[in-house]
Amino acid sequence: MRRKRFQKGSLQTRTHGRHRVWVAFWWEDGIRRCKTLGRHSQMTKAEAEGVLSAILQTVNSGVAHTTRAVYTFEQFTEDVYLPFCRRSWKESTAGTSEQIVRRHLIPKLGMSLLHGVRREELQDLLDGKASDLSSSVVAHLRWFLNGIFKLALSDGLVLSNPAAELRIPRKCQPGRTMRPLTEQEVAKYLGVFYLRERLIARLAIFEGLRPGEILALRWKALEGDTIRVEERVYKRVLDTPKNGKTREGAISDGTLSLIVEWAGLAEEPSPDGFVFPSETLKTPLSLDNLWRRCMQPKLESVGLDWASFQVLRKTNASLSQKAGVDPKVASDQRGHGLGVSMEVYTSSDLEQKRAAVKKLEAAVLRKPQPEDQVASANLA
Repeated sequence: MRRKRFQKGSLQTRTHGRHRVWVAFWWEDGIRRCKTLGRHSQMTKAEAEGVLSAILQTVNSGVAHTTRAVYTFEQFTEDVYLPFCRRSWKESTAGTSEQIVRRHLIPKLGMSLLHGVRREELQDLLDGKASDLSSSVVAHLRWFLNGIFKLALSDGLVLSNPAAELRIPRKCQPGRTMRPLTEQEVAKYLGVFYLRERLIARLAIFEGLRPGEILALRWKALEGDTIRVEERVYKRVLDTPKNGKTREGAISDGTLSLIVEWAGLAEEPSPDGFVFPSETLKTPLSLDNLWRRCMQPKLESVGLDWASFQVLRKTNASLSQKAGVDPKVASDQRGHGLGVSMEVYTSSDLEQKRAAVKKLEAAVLRKPQPEDQVASANLA
C-alpha cells in the first residue's frame, strides 16, 4: 500500500456569527476534515498553527486515533507550564509567581481534568477570591490562568481557552495604599541617616534605582556624574537588571558629593569592588539586614518606617513629574516603560490638582464666550 503523503493542512479565517475565527482544514481517511480552533481576536496565527500541528501529528504518523495525553490542571501546571516559564522568568519573578499559582490556583483546580475546565468554573474561582484579595492579585490570577490555558491550547490539549474572556470582579478587597513622600518628608527621611544609608536612600529617591541595583553597584560603574546599571542582586544572587538591559543614568550633584565622601572610606576601592559590600567585602550588602537593622529603626523615630524602597521609587516618579521632568526621560532613568511609569509609579498630589483646575479655569474664562460676543455687538 502506498504510503500517505505528509500533509501540513491549511489555516483560514472565516466569519462565524459576529466573530472571525480560525478554521483548520486537512485530509483524513480520504475525507476532508475541518475544525474551528478559536476566535481570531483571541488567538494569534502562530497559536492556531500550533493547534493544527498537534492535530496533524497523529494523522501524519499513520495512527489517526492515537490516545491524546490527559493532564489534570496540577500536572500540566507543575510539569509543563511552570518549567516552560522558568526559562524566561528571573528568580524574583519565579519566586512570587509560583507562590501565587500554588497557593491560589492549584488547591482549587488541581484535580480537575485540564480539558474539562469551563469558563464558568474559572470565573467562580475569581469571584470567590475577590472576597479576600485585592483587584491587583485577582488580576494576576486571571493572567496566570490565561497563560496556562493558552499553552495547553498550543499543545493541542484543549479545544479552546476558557480563561480568555475572564473578568475581574468589581468588588475586590482594597489593596495596600502607598503614597509617595512629600518634599518635606524627603528631607526628614534623609536627615535621620548616617553617610552610607543616606547615600543609598538618595540613589533610590533622586537617581530612581531599585534596591537590588543599588546594592549590586561596583566602583567601576561610577564614572563622573554617570552611573551604569549592569547588575542587580536578589536574595544574594547577582543577575542582570530586571528588564535584562544595561542602562546609563545620571547622578545628581548632592548624591555625587556623598559618593566622593563614601569612596574615601571604602575598604575595597578596586574597580570590581562593591560600593556597599558586606562584612566579607566579597558580596553585596544584604537588603533585608540593611532595612531591618539600619534603616527601619531610625525611620520609626520620625514616623516614616512605612516608606519602603517601593515608596522611594514611587516618590522618584511622582516628584519628577511634579518638577516638570519629561516623563520619557524619567522612565529611562528608572529603567522601565513609560506606561508603567505613568500608571503605576506616578501620582499627583493635591497641590498639583489645585494648580490644574485653576489653570483650566483661567484658560476657559480668559476667552470670551459666544454669548458675551453677541451682547458686546448689540451694545455697540
